[in-house]
Amino acid sequence: MGLGSWYEEHVVPRFIQCACSAPGIMKLREQVVPLASGAVFEIGCGGGINQPFYDPGKVTSFSGMDPSAKGLEYARAAASAKGWAADIRPGFGEAIPFGDASFDSVVCTFTLCSVHDQAQTLRELRRILKPGGRLLYAEHGRAPDAGVRKWQGRIEPVWKRLAGGCHLTRPVNGAVDQAGFAVHALGQRYTPKVPKWAGWMEWGEAVRAE
Repeated sequence: MGLGSWYEEHVVPRFIQCACSAPGIMKLREQVVPLASGAVFEIGCGGGINQPFYDPGKVTSFSGMDPSAKGLEYARAAASAKGWAADIRPGFGEAIPFGDASFDSVVCTFTLCSVHDQAQTLRELRRILKPGGRLLYAEHGRAPDAGVRKWQGRIEPVWKRLAGGCHLTRPVNGAVDQAGFAVHALGQRYTPKVPKWAGWMEWGEAVRAE
């Protein structure tokens, strides 16, 4: 195994687990994840960070997907600790291994930044949702301020290599809207105590539009 492969397999999952468990990010998860109900799918479920926030009284089944073997280990352990059966599979957002119209809710938190093709991933999330199903999301992305965007563009090439392909400059609400969802934005802001180039957050719920 080369150094690059070792880093991707062992260091990146732990780095993401730590970064994505920061207090400001956890507060956003706490706002978004409990909205999930019915048959639920979580993209980027590796790490199991969202598991404590699901309401088992509202969720009838839970499925998840992540490309990281180490992340899947964490997710399955978290599901086991929660005490519910979970169908958690390896896979990539551009080709989700579940059928059309399978889910009532899709949860996507801090994942669209690192998929290879954001637009295709959003099309896949729409495909697996039932008509009227909801995409619940919290993501970081392109800042509204020109000065911050300039720094995002400068830092992004190095950041992607360090953080498992994470992009800093991708749009959030606009991308969800363009994928065929009716977007209800719940909030947007810079995260306190986080550098602005990494701290612009947008979160909301989006209904699969017909």
